[in-house]
Amino acid sequence: MSGSVLFDAPGPRTIARHRLYSLLGAAGVVLVVGWVLWRLYDDGQFEASKWEVFITPRYVEVLLVDGLLNTLKMAGVAIAGAVVLGFILGVGKMSEHALVRWPAWAIVELFRAIPVLLLMVFVWYFIGISSPGSSFWAVVIALTLYNGSVLAEVLRAGVNAVPKGQREAAYAIGMRKTQVMNLVLLPQAVKIMLPAIISQCVVALKDTALGQYVLAPGLTKVYKQLYLQFDNRVPTMIVIATIYIVINLLLTMLATWIQKRFVGEKSPIDVSRLGNLDGGRNA
Repeated sequence: MSGSVLFDAPGPRTIARHRLYSLLGAAGVVLVVGWVLWRLYDDGQFEASKWEVFITPRYVEVLLVDGLLNTLKMAGVAIAGAVVLGFILGVGKMSEHALVRWPAWAIVELFRAIPVLLLMVFVWYFIGISSPGSSFWAVVIALTLYNGSVLAEVLRAGVNAVPKGQREAAYAIGMRKTQVMNLVLLPQAVKIMLPAIISQCVVALKDTALGQYVLAPGLTKVYKQLYLQFDNRVPTMIVIATIYIVINLLLTMLATWIQKRFVGEKSPIDVSRLGNLDGGRNA
């Protein structure tokens, strides 16, 4: 019988007490949820007239096409741009040349410090409020700048998390710095960074909701149109929130699968096999 060395195993009384705490906590959650549902029912939020719009084909099409599709477009373009920008800034921050390192550091720190909503407003005014598509691109550019700056730090942390022995072994067999970075460090760092990258994708998707304040298309714009027309603010909030939750759960499932598929691999890269990639110049 093996026991943990970190804490003593709970006895029968402690186990019973913990079970009682769990039951009381679960009962408390059920009571709170029940109270909220009762208040909504008492306020008439479950009347059929307030929910009928969500089964009407015309408005379902508006919700899915004008709302969900535009939200996914903004998030997709912003995430793709953030990955590219994050890679450029992350590599720049690790550069040995001060003329490259310091500008990259300044850009990362600047856009990480500015709130996303203010950044959207600044970009919106910079592009031109009356310009076609300015709201869409204000959201995309703002999310790209912010999330790209965050991913730059993720990249730097991922590269630094690779065991130093990998770098030293690569230099020992005569590989150049670019080869060490591209062939040894980055492939291993990407596996470390994947969960953080997917998590940042979730953040970018949720932050598209802020586009409502710069009149950008998306779910939050459709939300405002629906509740103003049908006076069903709470039902519309529930539906829009459910859509966001479902999409984020799908992204979380993707992150879990990627982590198990790639990050879960424990076999290290055999750096000695990379020695022939420099054309045998160091043989």
